[in-house]
Amino acid sequence: MPDDASPATRRLMLLRHAKSAWPEGVADHRRPLADRGRKAAPATGAFMARQGLIPDLALVSTARRAQETWALVAEALPQAVAARDAVGIYEVSASAMMDVVRRVEPTVETLLLVGHNPGLAELALLLAGGGDEEGLARIEEKFPTAALAVIDLAIEQWPEIAPGTGRLVTFVTPRTFDQKETG
Repeated sequence: MPDDASPATRRLMLLRHAKSAWPEGVADHRRPLADRGRKAAPATGAFMARQGLIPDLALVSTARRAQETWALVAEALPQAVAARDAVGIYEVSASAMMDVVRRVEPTVETLLLVGHNPGLAELALLLAGGGDEEGLARIEEKFPTAALAVIDLAIEQWPEIAPGTGRLVTFVTPRTFDQKETG
């Protein structure tokens, strides 16, 4: 478990896709965002911009709803962010997502995963050895669509990521953005 004095050298942000639609006859992987999701995703991006939560790289699930979420979030950021499709974070376990993170190049200090539950919630809880206790309790209860978890990791390189190496800095949802403004 990291202690609060441990310097974080990597930051992992976990963003669940925004609310999706359920059109009849459309495969899960191809489901688009719902109207509510098209409003929430830019709000998440605007929050990230205001808080300086700008990733060096975004790994985005290949599912349509995650791709659409990232496109809307990215538009709200003050600068272009490198992004790659990540097949390895669609409908996978937390440990499988950790394997994807371990392969991220060492030049990336702040990484964003845009993906799905239950994997994202499980990953946040697996990594966070402490930090925002209220946020951790909320993640245990529910990791809603368009929610963002920010985890600082006491690791030098991505291959070192392991259970308990992180500290939850914040957990926000579109409904809690105004309450979590720090600047």
